[in-house]
Amino acid sequence: MRPSLLPRRTGYWLQLALTLLVCAFMTVPVVLSVLAGLTNNIFVGVSSGLTTRWLAEVWALYRNTIFLSLGIALACLACTLVIGVPAAYYMALRRNRVTRLIEELLMLPVALPGLATALGLILLYGSFQGLRTSWVFILIGHVVFTLPFMVRAVLAILAAIDIRTLEDAAASLGATRLQRFFTVVLPNCRQGILAGALMVVTLSVGEFNLTWMLHTPTTQTLPVGLADSYASMRLEIGSAYTIVFFVMIIPLLVFMQALSALGARTRRHALPADAAAVLPAGAPPVTPVAERRHA
Repeated sequence: MRPSLLPRRTGYWLQLALTLLVCAFMTVPVVLSVLAGLTNNIFVGVSSGLTTRWLAEVWALYRNTIFLSLGIALACLACTLVIGVPAAYYMALRRNRVTRLIEELLMLPVALPGLATALGLILLYGSFQGLRTSWVFILIGHVVFTLPFMVRAVLAILAAIDIRTLEDAAASLGATRLQRFFTVVLPNCRQGILAGALMVVTLSVGEFNLTWMLHTPTTQTLPVGLADSYASMRLEIGSAYTIVFFVMIIPLLVFMQALSALGARTRRHALPADAAAVLPAGAPPVTPVAERRHA
């Protein structure tokens, strides 16, 4: 072996060892928690035997929190898409002091502690009794907390693709503002939307601090139920609740990641058909460059 290769091999093995240590640091506590939810007695350990009765108890006691968390997460995703994507589109087109100020104000709920944001929402909307005891109140808090992540993800993509140039090109072909938004902007910022959607759903499902202040006994979500199970039940039930949380969230993350990868592959192999969609009526169709070269 040549001497010049030795430092490279040493650096590779050091990086691999560091990576494995970080992975172990992050995954070992999770594995122990999962094992605790499947053992008969956590204080005796695995030698006490494995069981699924704790999972059955969690399902019997807290299954409503699972469905409520999923519903709130999907409703939060819909709200952030309807509000955040047009907002990012507007700010990308008009980069001035006002839009930059709006962007910074949107980040305030992320910078502030969740308890402080929840307290502000209670002071503002707490007098509306029907809203205060409804899951919609938690949804409002989740939208306030997750909206900046959707806006930032979409805004980063729109800034990278120079959306103003695409807008001007589509407008020169006669496309209206609505046509430009649906046929040019949305297809080009698909990856930003998917990345923002992934963050919104995961943050909404796992949000605890803000939700703990806003929830009522009838509107417990997954993280609040998890904290309640660890505080008032046996540790085995709390650990089993963690297993339920993983079973619910991991397939969702895998699905959204696969959707994002599929969108990236589709974008790489798609023909330039977006320009044809915004042509005014009667205009000649757009011919792909490869076809023009062989004509």
